[in-house]
Amino acid sequence: MKFVMTLISAAVLTAAIATPAVAAMDGAALYKDKTCNACHGPTGNKPLMPNYPKIAGQNAAYIEAQMKDIKSGARNNGQTAAMKGVMHLVNDEEIKALADYLSKLK
Repeated sequence: MKFVMTLISAAVLTAAIATPAVAAMDGAALYKDKTCNACHGPTGNKPLMPNYPKIAGQNAAYIEAQMKDIKSGARNNGQTAAMKGVMHLVNDEEIKALADYLSKLK
């Protein structure tokens, strides 16, 4: 029995070491799942309203900072009202993945 438990422990440890801790998040899937496309368009370059920003190709650090500022309330103007309603849907890791994805679009 002790031998079997040792084998099981070794197998679990080996699997944990061989598996990456966190798989990279899919920014494209998040963009759809978190409803970003509803206001910013399917590829981030054709917003629903003329005063909504085109976010495709924007600098990743800038997009990330803006989303975090809107979520925290640090950025709070008339243009943030719609975003405030959805920012609770994303965590910091997802914000980073979205920003990276958007920065690579044209």
